[in-house]
Amino acid sequence: MTAQGRFITFEGIDGSGKSTQARLLADHLRAEGHEVVLTREPGGSPGAEDIRKLVLEGERDRWSAETELLLFTAARRDHLERLIAPSVANGKVVICDRFADSTRMYQGLGRADLRGAVDQLHKLMIGREPDLTILIDMDSETGLERALSRGDGEERFESFGGDMQRRMRDGFLALASEFSDRFVVIDGGREIDDVAADVQRAVKGRL
Repeated sequence: MTAQGRFITFEGIDGSGKSTQARLLADHLRAEGHEVVLTREPGGSPGAEDIRKLVLEGERDRWSAETELLLFTAARRDHLERLIAPSVANGKVVICDRFADSTRMYQGLGRADLRGAVDQLHKLMIGREPDLTILIDMDSETGLERALSRGDGEERFESFGGDMQRRMRDGFLALASEFSDRFVVIDGGREIDDVAADVQRAVKGRL
């Protein structure tokens, strides 16, 4: 049923519920007859999943912000080549849990002032923005509490604490203003089904 492929991303602070909403949207669109690819970053391809382990696990000072930027970009390039671009070209709806906006935040703002380098590297090696980005906005303290309660071993970024989480929330909201043509901000501090209904309404007009 999908005449033209679409690339939709979910962004937000850790613990905002974006991964749950990405999955619920994928289920909803499949039920409507769309071909859907649900993926994530870092990850989504075998090589990118290997890099995911390197950047999300271990001690907080394992990598410098500059090295992280290179690792995330390498993972994203592989993901784009092997999954995202071919799937969109084949008319599928690709839903991705995080993409370049997370790098603009976590490496470009959160850990160091590298936004210029992030944008230059993105333009050179990635060169693609989503058709639609859904920002699940959430109180930073609540999000951090949720994220730390998961206990999945991928808590390296959460270990930077509440101050970074607050800066990330403010930064994501600023990005939503900067790229207002593709961002939709949805209040994630409500019941899951209410959030999902707003996500579906936001996506309906783009498909």
